[in-house]
Parts: sequence; structure tokens; C-alpha cells
Amino acid sequence: MEKIEFWKDGEYTYPLAFEFRPNLRPYLIDDGKTHPCMLVLPGGGYAVVVPPEGELVAKSFNNMGYNCFVMTYTTNQLLREPVMEQAMRDLARAIRFVRKNADKYLIDPSSVYVCGFSAAGHVCASVCDYWSEISDDDPEYSGISCRPDAAVLSYPVITSGEYAHQDSFRFLLGADIYDRKDAVSEGLLDRFSLEKHVKADNPPCFIWQTETDDLVPVQNSRLYAEACEKAGVRYEYKTFPAGPHGLSIPTDDWAQGKHGEPYTAEQSFALVNAIRSGLIEAPENGADSLLDYLKPWPYDPNFPGFPEVCVWPELADKFIKSLKD
Repeated sequence: MEKIEFWKDGEYTYPLAFEFRPNLRPYLIDDGKTHPCMLVLPGGGYAVVVPPEGELVAKSFNNMGYNCFVMTYTTNQLLREPVMEQAMRDLARAIRFVRKNADKYLIDPSSVYVCGFSAAGHVCASVCDYWSEISDDDPEYSGISCRPDAAVLSYPVITSGEYAHQDSFRFLLGADIYDRKDAVSEGLLDRFSLEKHVKADNPPCFIWQTETDDLVPVQNSRLYAEACEKAGVRYEYKTFPAGPHGLSIPTDDWAQGKHGEPYTAEQSFALVNAIRSGLIEAPENGADSLLDYLKPWPYDPNFPGFPEVCVWPELADKFIKSLKD
């Protein structure tokens, strides 16, 4: 599968990237027609980018008429270099790249949407909140908007307050800054508590989560929906009564671990290679521990499924289509 790197040589400077650069993997409909576009960002707590929320989601949106890209963005697996605004800048450049190359990929540049899961929901909502502030120094992209035409936020990390998923913010800001709790860290926590920064020009949002999410409290999505309502931003908020965190689209393929090739783990692979080459110190559990999240998926033959949750892509599609009415 083609890998599309959208940062040029010298532009991407994350210190622990090594041979990794954020990229897109295309899932395009081969019918010669122009389609809306969905950028799919899997979650991973700002530590990794997990495979289960990539290909399965892209193929689902393909079936509904979207040309899709799965995006791999900057994370901080070793807790040694904070992500800060790099991930949202990765997404802003990717949106600009897709719009710039809309003719090549048969995409409607006025119908570019983003779909982020968990911490990647935070990446997407960050661009929704701050799109007008994210400049691009490259003249090829500086005049192209990075505002998504809509966002799908799937069990998103949103708030740094009472209901925070603390590990996501620790990897985002770096443990030293996060744990310090001084004026600098409090200012950053406020900036990245995204329900506080929704404005009237934010893109429309479809937001969904399960009430029993066992990792990111459901109040995260609720707070963002309430902020959209207060700001006059068009939104739809859907909760499902039951299901754990990280459901992606809980089909049989998802339950059996059929998530496609693990290309979303490229930054992890780059870190392992750097450790084995002596470029950086290994973590306490060794280099291979960085790939533990890719171990075979534990399949339960009695998996009950969550058929009511599986409809969320169709609901998101209906919401997006309603924006054109």
C-alpha cells in the first residue's frame, strides 16, 4: 500500500522520530468519480497509534462513498519528548495536503472530514478549536485552509479537568510538565482542555461514546457536545448504553483481530530500530516491549458483540449528509 508523507525534508523535527514521519495510507474508491474524503486517525493515548481503528474504519466509510486516508501522527511512547502541538499540526498539514491534491485523489475539497478515536479524537478536536491559529510556513500550503468540514469524534479525550484521561495528557505534555502542576503546566492543561475553547466557527461535530466506557469517562464527549451547543456549533451527540473503550467498529473482524497491516505502528518500529542501533537508551523492559500492543488479539468465541454500536458510521454519515441540506 502506498505511503504518503506530507512533511518535506527539514520540515518535520520531532526529536525522537528517527526514520519515521507522519503519513497517510490511502483507501480510495476506484470508480473514476469524485468523492468526499474522510481522514481516519486511530487512537493510542498519545503514546502509540493502534491498528484496530484504522483500516476497518476506512473500509466502512469507503462503503458509504468516501475516499479515505488512515493517518499516522506523532506520539510520545517513551515519555521523553512531549507531543505538545505537533500532532495537531500533523493533522492540519494532512488536511491541507489532501485539499491541495484533491484532483489527484478525486476528492471534493469542500468535503474533507476527520474521524478520530480516543486521544486522536483530541487531535481532531484540537484542530477544530484552533484551526484558525495553525499557520503553515510552506508557501504551497499557507493559503489552504486546515479547517475540517466536519469532525467525527469517537469516544474522544477532551477535558484535562475532573474527568481527564490523565495518561493521555501525560504523554501529550510530557511527564515532567504534567506532574509539576505549576503555572506553565496549568496553562497548557487549560489550552488542551478542549471544551473550554469551542468557538462559533468550529466545524460541525458528530460525537459518540458508550455510557460504560471504562477508560475515558463519558463526560468527555458530553462536555464537548455541551460546548458546541453553547457556541452555536452544529453537532449531534450519541451515546450507546454499553460497551468498553476502544470498540472501533465491533464487527466479527474486529473481534477476531483482523485489523489490517500494523503500519500505524511505524513510529514504534522506528524507536525499536534506534534502540537496537544504540542511538537511544532502551526502556526498562527492553526494546521489544514497545511493540507489546501489537500482540495477537485475544479472541473470545463467545464474544457477544455490540450490534447497536456498529451503526455509528451510518449515523455519522447521515449527520454529514445533513450538513449539505
